[in-house]
Amino acid sequence: MTWLADDRAGIATGRILDAAEELFAEHGVATIGMDAVARAAGCSRATLYRYFSNRHALLTAYAEREARRIVQSVANEVESVSDPQERTTLAVLACLREVRSRPPLTAWYGADPSLLLEVLRESPLIEPLTARLMGDADDPDRDLAHWGLRTIVSFLTAPGIDEDQEERLVRRFLSPFLTAR
Repeated sequence: MTWLADDRAGIATGRILDAAEELFAEHGVATIGMDAVARAAGCSRATLYRYFSNRHALLTAYAEREARRIVQSVANEVESVSDPQERTTLAVLACLREVRSRPPLTAWYGADPSLLLEVLRESPLIEPLTARLMGDADDPDRDLAHWGLRTIVSFLTAPGIDEDQEERLVRRFLSPFLTAR
């Protein structure tokens, strides 16, 4: 019955992450503790800790889930683009749009992006996903992917004057750099 246990664990994890997401959107990330998440998910703290060993593990799991969703959406959007610079430009801009369109994610980069950068830096999943968007999933340059992530976070925390300016900056400076090998 391992498959049933795995399925139940996935459902429970998803429910907990959904509850955390609602709290993040309403109250921000920094103020939400494990007690609040357990209450919102309708489970005990013991159940919550069965799935997430601590708050950091919960935050990382949430960030990774959202990164998968964003990367899949963005990858679908840019899959037919063959030029590496154009693909990177479109992927970065689509990523910014996706993140900005999700209120729970806004809480991550609002006042203090250090928590977001910590989770992104420590996750074994985030950089390979970023490398996939940059088109080098077979041979990812983790430093380059990390630098690309930091640049995206900088656009989120200090947006350009408008979308046109952000696109110009990405096209002129970021995409050529990220695609040069």
